[in-house]
Amino acid sequence: MRTKSHEGSDLVICNERADSSWRTVDIVVAAVIAVAFGVVFWAWGLAWNAWAPFFGGGTNPPLYLISGVWLMPAVLGALVIRKPGAGIFTEALAAVISALIGSAWGLDTVASGIMQGAGAELVFALILYRSFGLPVAVLAAAGAAAGEWIHDMAFYYQGTALDIQLTIGAFMLVSAVVIAGIGSWLLTRALAQTGVLAPFPSGGSQRPV
Repeated sequence: MRTKSHEGSDLVICNERADSSWRTVDIVVAAVIAVAFGVVFWAWGLAWNAWAPFFGGGTNPPLYLISGVWLMPAVLGALVIRKPGAGIFTEALAAVISALIGSAWGLDTVASGIMQGAGAELVFALILYRSFGLPVAVLAAAGAAAGEWIHDMAFYYQGTALDIQLTIGAFMLVSAVVIAGIGSWLLTRALAQTGVLAPFPSGGSQRPV
């Protein structure tokens, strides 16, 4: 597989479709990311429920400015592993870990994780897993936010006015772009510069500015 990489940037464009075969190291690292974020999900759920009363409850749109944390594995996993299925695998497994630890939303956490992971995965699939730079990370985060919005509106806010639903979606999108999109891209760069991503293409394409 050939890639195009520019010094001081994260533009990575593959001229051929990504290799779909997963190595043992791919599975292990994806699982490590998922377990780590599964714990983060659980802790973030506690924080969410603690902060919600100060925002007037869960239907207050500004509360969703912190929801992007739940979308990070879908983007980070894909940026690091760069294999088909990495985004949804990492996000869904993180949700499973969170549910097993004791998520406030129980098994629905898994359904939410699958929807969010699928939203991000769809973006990478549409470009045939050929690019993993910042623009794609942001688009993938937006896709994850779309999955989050569809799930939450269907399961929790069926009776909420449409304008409130759309406003919540806007706040979800902003949080996704900043935290899950830009945040995951920056985290991938930071990890690559430490050398821990050396076994992956993401470790070779991330160069210090």
